[in-house]
Amino acid sequence: MKLPRFFAPALCLLWLGRACLAVDIEEEEGVLVLKSANFDQALEQYPNILVEFYAPWCGHCKALAPEYVKVAATLKTENSEIRLAKVDATEESELAQQFGVRGYPTIKFFKNGDKSSPKEYSAGREADDILNWLKKRTGPAATTLADVAAVEELVESSEVAVIGFFKDAESDVAKEFLLTAEAIDDIPFGITSKSDVFAKYQLKKDGVVLFKKFDEGRDNFDGEITKENLLNFIKSNQLPLVIEFTEQTAPKIFGGEIKTHILLFLPKSIEEYQSKLDNFKKAAEDFRGKILFIYIDGDHSDNQRILEFFGLKKEECPAIRLITLEEEMTKYKPESDDLSPENIRDFCHKFLEGKVKPHLMSQEISDEWDKQPVKVLVGKNFEEVAFDENKNVFVEFYAPWCGHCKQLAPIWDKLGETYKDHENIIIAKMDSTANEVEIVKVHSFPTIKYFPAGPDRTVVDYNGERTLEGFKKFLESGGKDGGVDENPWPNSP
Repeated sequence: MKLPRFFAPALCLLWLGRACLAVDIEEEEGVLVLKSANFDQALEQYPNILVEFYAPWCGHCKALAPEYVKVAATLKTENSEIRLAKVDATEESELAQQFGVRGYPTIKFFKNGDKSSPKEYSAGREADDILNWLKKRTGPAATTLADVAAVEELVESSEVAVIGFFKDAESDVAKEFLLTAEAIDDIPFGITSKSDVFAKYQLKKDGVVLFKKFDEGRDNFDGEITKENLLNFIKSNQLPLVIEFTEQTAPKIFGGEIKTHILLFLPKSIEEYQSKLDNFKKAAEDFRGKILFIYIDGDHSDNQRILEFFGLKKEECPAIRLITLEEEMTKYKPESDDLSPENIRDFCHKFLEGKVKPHLMSQEISDEWDKQPVKVLVGKNFEEVAFDENKNVFVEFYAPWCGHCKQLAPIWDKLGETYKDHENIIIAKMDSTANEVEIVKVHSFPTIKYFPAGPDRTVVDYNGERTLEGFKKFLESGGKDGGVDENPWPNSP
């Protein structure tokens, strides 16, 4: 039987089309370069793929790049099925939108070609962190260690490793250990029941040991072996006693269980750098698991925003501040500038005993604060102005560096002009990077709030349009059109 004349050309086109689809995906230093046109092909071709959505201008992405390349190289050396890929989200906006990318870098793990529910990567930004996370996602929660050499290899290859020593690997306590291993993504776990391994590491009964390449090098767990107890033990000991704040360590610092942090702002250029750091380390020994001790290079340009957040200037360093990262961040400042171990310990003990009051920043009140249509508030005069029972006060809480605040500035000035002669409406602004008030928590800029006249100390969030007409409509409605009431604050004593 003869084939129809059109069949042969059609068959050629079909094969050509398939050949085009199978074109090798471009790589840069071992990292796949993905676009909308080849994204599905990559998921079909590679069963497990970690994808970074990045922006070329993003500083965090640039810092991650060399670590990402290291991971790709290690996986290749190990002949792993896992591949690393990247997507320029500024060019591939549809892909970015499809996978809910709202910041950079966003990293997602696609397993078995499934793009319906990729797993968000949220561990550390160093190569070891990424490798450990990937191996936990694609392999057993804990590696079975058959001999001393296997244990040594695991310990040597990781900054932190946790090993369970169980004479019966099927026992209830061993199962609790494995449940713990499943719950922690960024640390490798091993398990062994070999008597020679027990002897090598001086264990006579079942136990758990955390090995680390810093501080004392090893922590032995000595409590009841339950998942909850092991999680607390690991999270209390997986970080150095004193850790430097960097872009790489930030996820570990903020993602940890310890939410009370004491910060030493310490420029590395000063002569007494090492002695100040040594004093800080001596003080830290008493507070493991209670307060995380962190030092920050006051010279580094990336840290200037942090200095500003705490109301510090570079010339005021070395200095110490303490912060709690609960639902609301609260800052504390020691009374003394003496950074001896004794003073640091005393400050921490008093904080834990509830004897330290929150530290609220404030600039000095300017002689010109009320001379312009828009009144300039600071921490020291905020209460008096905002809660004047005879005035309705509309306040913008801003940051000098905020682009949205800069766009709003001319509109806010016009609003001030509009109401400058009004008998009971005041338009005001406050720099929230330099001033804080206990009753207003600012989480983004600009934040706009309305403080209506009366004795109730009511606070109304403004959620309307940021236009002159929107603001006027809100004010003329008595703070109703565009506002949301917060709970009234209790009267001051």
